[in-house]
Amino acid sequence: MAESQEKEQPRRRQARGERRIAQLLQAAASVFCTTGYTAASTNAIAREAGVSPGTLYQFFPNKEAIAIELGDRLMHEMRDTYGEALAPVDPATPLEEAVGAAVDRFIAFNCDHPVFFALMHGPDIPGHIAEEHDALHATLLARIEGLLSSLLPDAPPADLSRTAHMCLGLYKAGLELVLGHDGAERDAYVRELKNVLIRYLEPLVGDRLGAPQDSGAGACAAS
Repeated sequence: MAESQEKEQPRRRQARGERRIAQLLQAAASVFCTTGYTAASTNAIAREAGVSPGTLYQFFPNKEAIAIELGDRLMHEMRDTYGEALAPVDPATPLEEAVGAAVDRFIAFNCDHPVFFALMHGPDIPGHIAEEHDALHATLLARIEGLLSSLLPDAPPADLSRTAHMCLGLYKAGLELVLGHDGAERDAYVRELKNVLIRYLEPLVGDRLGAPQDSGAGACAAS
């Protein structure tokens, strides 16, 4: 019995520590969104979390360490999101539906985690986060190119790359407008963003999406 209790105590301490870290990261996300990363302070984060600065320093040595931990967790979740959003597309799926589903997943992530945009596009983000974001951006472009290559099998690699960059650039420009509004106006900007992407891709993709398929036809493959 005594041995069992000794093993349980470290687990409880670890669980309490994880809850405290989650509390501090949530507070940091709120502060970064409100003031930006540069103007944020550990004192403000501790105050938002309802703890003393000394408690914060038990887990994080400075503001940069908090931002890096928060950024790492968000980017891990973002990778899962684009894995779902850029999954292979059934050729019978209309272009409007395929674009709409992908945009909805990305927008939902950014609306649920507005600090992601605040951190990744701020002027003074920590170097580690900038490097991780660059890697995420490159991977995302590769996934978009892979998806496009299945829809445009005869397109030269340079054209696929250019189209992928345009799609991502259009999305990022639209995302800033979406996040800058709320309620019905936000929904309207989401619709506009989808329309822009659809109108851009429609002449390129043609009738490759949405056309009836033979029963033996397989889904498009993404690299």
